[in-house]
Amino acid sequence: MKKILIANRGEIALRIMYSIKEMGIITIAVYSDADRDAPFVRFADEAYHIGPAPSSQSYLLGDKIIKIAKDNGVDGIHPGYGFLSENAVFAQAVTDAGIIFIGPNPDAIMMMGNKLAAKEAARRFDVPMLPGSAAAVTSTAEAIEIAKTIDFPILIKAAAGGGGKGMRVVENIEELPEQMERAVSEALSSFNDGSVFIEKYVGSPRHIEVQVLSDTHNNHLYLFERECSIQRRHQKVIEEAPSCILNLEQRKSIGESATRIARACGYVGAGTVEFLLDESGKYYFLEMNTRLQVEHPVTEMITGLDLVKEQVKIARGEELSFKQDDLTINGHAIELRIYAEDPNNNFLPDIGTLKTYRTPSGPGIRVDSGFEEGMTIPVYYDPMIAKLVVHAATRTEAIAKMIRAIDDYKIEGIKNTLSFGKYVMEHSAFSSGDFDTHFVKHYFSADKLKQKLNDDEAIVASIASLLKLNTTTTQVIPQQMNMETKTTNWRNRLKD
Repeated sequence: MKKILIANRGEIALRIMYSIKEMGIITIAVYSDADRDAPFVRFADEAYHIGPAPSSQSYLLGDKIIKIAKDNGVDGIHPGYGFLSENAVFAQAVTDAGIIFIGPNPDAIMMMGNKLAAKEAARRFDVPMLPGSAAAVTSTAEAIEIAKTIDFPILIKAAAGGGGKGMRVVENIEELPEQMERAVSEALSSFNDGSVFIEKYVGSPRHIEVQVLSDTHNNHLYLFERECSIQRRHQKVIEEAPSCILNLEQRKSIGESATRIARACGYVGAGTVEFLLDESGKYYFLEMNTRLQVEHPVTEMITGLDLVKEQVKIARGEELSFKQDDLTINGHAIELRIYAEDPNNNFLPDIGTLKTYRTPSGPGIRVDSGFEEGMTIPVYYDPMIAKLVVHAATRTEAIAKMIRAIDDYKIEGIKNTLSFGKYVMEHSAFSSGDFDTHFVKHYFSADKLKQKLNDDEAIVASIASLLKLNTTTTQVIPQQMNMETKTTNWRNRLKD
């Protein structure tokens, strides 16, 4: 491949371009009106306007993207994540146009995109599953019968869902009819598919996901796991690799389960298999994301691999250059997603201009960002500004490095999640590893964050006062000593 079009925007478009350029490949960007002056557009070798700001009129126009690719001699299209990255119709259209889709084949996307089909594939390959329905639940009566066999609480989930949409926790049989109706309604409005299924609800789960790489030569490897349990509204905010609670046996077992899922759907490329880990340490298949993940940098940090480069090599038909036994974990990595959101107001998105925007630096610190100082955060897309990633020899050192990096990250003009990230890093539940997906519910509130910020400000003020006092004292003493010296010299001259 000599030319690759990145069908995405922001920090992920820029991150993909860095690796592709290093491979000697020409990078092609597409951009909307809102992104005309964005860094990824300037960095690309070539850039083409795709349409107005709304994604439905720009980044989701698969046919227009393919036409731009064909008109400009593009060999491959990298979808990044979000937008068209898990759209089987788009992947097929790219392939039909004679262009390489840098991702899995359409059949794998379609199978893993439907949670019921994914669960069936996992079941065939002996991957642990949560008790629940094997097919779509079509009536409340059927839901009641299934609930009786697995006991409450249960979870109703949209078959085509994601991001917490079409999901309802049901504590008892009295709640079931209403919650069933709500889940179906939300699934229809969000995904145009009202299919739902039921599974046992795990009360205090850990969210563990496994990075897999699969080539066209039937090699399927796991690149260890990521801990993604710090979430708000069922969406991740902080991720780390490896998980601090898995032992070697669990790591091997969950990794091999992930590769069996990849084999089950004939997977090719980079993908992520997600699991729930219950209080007893048992894990259960949740879903597969058939794309590069937002949190892929933490895996890159601990393995030394460049996942984008591996994606391109696999798309070119190359065999993976390493085996499972070649892979080792080096240190610990943590990622904080920096969103334009207000943690003090239920993480509601914020808009505005980045009046001040300065990123941290130093050994083991990586910032994947799509913005610069003076830019405005557009209202049309995901509110993520950047990803702050740190890497150190141990988890304790990585936490300390993340705190320092957060302190050095300067953002003014919009509300953001930096303060939340620091709150988590300094919380005993996180540092001890004793937390689950309900961290925000159990430990976080706007009042607690405000109190923490006030305490931090008080400490800073106290330190500043002490420094000022020390400076004043330091300045006075030499002056006193100097006067004493002058007085002694004057008296000596009188004696002479």
